[in-house]
Amino acid sequence: MNETLIDFRNVSVCHQDVTVLKNIDIKVGEKELVYLIGRVGSGKSSFLKSLYCETSVEVGDAFVLGYDLNEIREKDVPYLRRKLGIVFQDFKLLTDRCVYDNLEFVLRATDMKSKKDIDNRIEEVLKYVGMSTKGYKMPHELSGGEQQRIVIARALLNKPKLLLADEPTGNLDPQTGEALMDLLYKIANSGTAVVMATHNMRWVKQFPGRVVKCGNATLTEISADDIETGLSFGRSTEDRFE
Repeated sequence: MNETLIDFRNVSVCHQDVTVLKNIDIKVGEKELVYLIGRVGSGKSSFLKSLYCETSVEVGDAFVLGYDLNEIREKDVPYLRRKLGIVFQDFKLLTDRCVYDNLEFVLRATDMKSKKDIDNRIEEVLKYVGMSTKGYKMPHELSGGEQQRIVIARALLNKPKLLLADEPTGNLDPQTGEALMDLLYKIANSGTAVVMATHNMRWVKQFPGRVVKCGNATLTEISADDIETGLSFGRSTEDRFE
């Protein structure tokens, strides 16, 4: 039986004392790829942030990787975040150090001390994302797609069961974005669940997964037929759900 990684029941998510989402009911298990779609400002990012306690859960029962988000103590939040992988659209790499040092910084921050273990784990994740020869590069020497692969490598360092991605292909050209999506799809199939916010319906159709729409201040799971219907209203040439 697959482990339940996210379990939200009748949850409201608040940001700066404003309720952004309410009546959320969602479960996510191992090996799932879940797309969050919806208009800009509909709450996709707020939902993702609630999963790692950046925004607050005010109502309902909310569990992530076994942590009760209503009861979690502030000192335990870093331990929850260590069990998650987080991929940002704008990379958030440390620009004053090379790829290897970016990854080493994360591992040492999570108490890995052995140089051999650090080297081995960095080698593993760089190979997995197709960046084995880029460890010495500075972030500004990499293309946008390469930087995002490094961000995914960073997110995988602690072997998370759950990876969260907020518009990971939003700043990439279509070909590079497709290669990144192929990698995320492989990650989900390998066992790490992926919850990803996106506007691009091309990915939803090309890399099948569950689809959850943010709208009317809540989340609603929809089918492929619902997606096609939604796209028929003002469909753009880029197949974006806006």
